[in-house]
Amino acid sequence: MAVKVIGLIELTDQGAFEQYRNQVGKTVELYKGTIAHRGVVTEMFWNELSCQPFSAFVELHFPSKEDAHAWAHSSEYQSLVAIRNQAMTLTLFGVEI
Repeated sequence: MAVKVIGLIELTDQGAFEQYRNQVGKTVELYKGTIAHRGVVTEMFWNELSCQPFSAFVELHFPSKEDAHAWAHSSEYQSLVAIRNQAMTLTLFGVEI
């Protein structure tokens, strides 16, 4: 079953974000994934779960839950975590579709 991985992003360092953004796509592709959409939040309609603030999002597609899990825990992606942590605060979750 296909999986979407959704990231809710609050940017903290634009320079570090550009470094991360330039490298993360290659790691996604290694695990059969694609970056489907990126965007900025224009309006929050409800926040009943009291989510922390976020200003952007990313949507990744993977053929399976196993592929998404393998990517998220891969050495290739983990090597970007330090840059990611400088660039943003991130909530990342998978949704089966």
